[in-house]
Amino acid sequence: MAAIIIPFMGQGLHLSQKMTLSQVLAPQLQQSLALLQAPTLELKAMVEQELQQNPVLEEEAVAETEMSLEEKEDRESEETADTADTADTADTGDLAEPPADVTFDPATEKNNNEPVDDFQAEFDRLTQLDQEWRDHFAQTNIPMRQSQEEEERRQFMFDSLVAGTSLQESLLEQVRLSDLTEEQRQIGQMIIGNIDDYGYLQSGVDELAFATNIRPEKILEVVKVIQTFHPPGVGARDLRECLMLQLERDGKQGTLEYRIVSEYMEALGKRRIPEIARGLGTTADEVQKAMTRIGNLEPRPGRAFLPDNNQYILPEVFVQRVGGDLVVTTNNEHIPHLRISNTYKDLMAQADSSPEVREYIREKIRAGKFLIKSLHQRQQTILNIAREIVKRQRDFMEKGVALLKPLTMVQVAEVVGVHETTVSRAVSGKYMETPQGIFEMKYFFTSGIQTASGVGVSNTSVKELISNMIKEEDPSKPLSDEEIVKLLDQKGIKIARRTVAKYRSELNILPSHLRKVY
Repeated sequence: MAAIIIPFMGQGLHLSQKMTLSQVLAPQLQQSLALLQAPTLELKAMVEQELQQNPVLEEEAVAETEMSLEEKEDRESEETADTADTADTADTGDLAEPPADVTFDPATEKNNNEPVDDFQAEFDRLTQLDQEWRDHFAQTNIPMRQSQEEEERRQFMFDSLVAGTSLQESLLEQVRLSDLTEEQRQIGQMIIGNIDDYGYLQSGVDELAFATNIRPEKILEVVKVIQTFHPPGVGARDLRECLMLQLERDGKQGTLEYRIVSEYMEALGKRRIPEIARGLGTTADEVQKAMTRIGNLEPRPGRAFLPDNNQYILPEVFVQRVGGDLVVTTNNEHIPHLRISNTYKDLMAQADSSPEVREYIREKIRAGKFLIKSLHQRQQTILNIAREIVKRQRDFMEKGVALLKPLTMVQVAEVVGVHETTVSRAVSGKYMETPQGIFEMKYFFTSGIQTASGVGVSNTSVKELISNMIKEEDPSKPLSDEEIVKLLDQKGIKIARRTVAKYRSELNILPSHLRKVY
């Protein structure tokens, strides 16, 4: 119930009450959803942050996570026996929410033969949870941690990376090393400030002159100097000038390609080869060869200086052939293996611990338990979804993209037993390493087209067919969209011409009249 003050007819204020319903996710549920949606490297950062904030959490050492099978069985049997003994002496109640400590007085009620309070039962449960988490990691064939030497080598590689130089910084350095006067250097700095990341001068000479009150002749003189800098073509005001600068740098002013760029730039963009050949008095074959050489020029000179935006992919799931089966495992190498610290368990058991200390530790242990459970549930959910994907896309795993089947998240959600939105979160930003290569998990969810035989074919498979058809076409007689429709119809796939044009555009393939080779 909230009181809202609103203006009333401009004559004053009056109070009114309004009831509203809103859905608010609990912090723990928000954390669980964030863990599910986060990719591996982001998840690692989140867990490490939680390790810093929650003192009762600790990461299990490599030596413990790589115990031999016999040691694991011995430890499991001991922990099972301890849990069984505790079950007879303590009322566990709701293990997820231990009872509040409101009546316990450690000074008067402690019994050496009994647990300090019902929280002891939770400690036993935590020990069992540690073992379950360890067993989950043991199910994968991937080692959880690398050796110290490998870690140091990888860290050395990351430490060796240096930030690249921007295009503007490179040009400014060339200005400082040039023979320009001090006045020209200042003009050069102003010009470089108007060159974009691709190397093009965004403002014309007249615009710069009007903005700076410097004579156009002086600005143009410095522009010509900057156009001699590295990379070739930098400082150009359009694509035509950029290509001409590169050809001039190579001494090709008298070549056919220079004339094409200089006199027939518009026709070049539309690949009007016969028109260019007639205008320059040469053959279409010669124009075609010249256009190939022009295609080797750099249309964006500053591209080499752009920051490296490549995203390094870390597969979340591995699919490997083992005999005649496809084995699916999750990547646990980069996920810290957490447990509740025994130090804080012992501190809880001490009789002289104050109620405030006990309550603080209790809350931190609850949060730690929930995090461990959420991590375990995240890995299991992703594993279940990946197994269902591999089961339905087995033909793709064995033979390639052409046999990718239509698949929706609803179909997987029904089998796994989760909501469709959970599947969407689980596959978001995650990658799967398969015998056919590394693919984003969302790649396997695609709509389909019904074939003449009634079997569904995914859109991705149809695109692959179109791409292969165009690769195998006669360059002098490229396939039109209508001809591709007829070829697909012969394979039992009926789609409209506009759909073929859409798929071709998504594949970045030019129309037939622009693909023609004379």
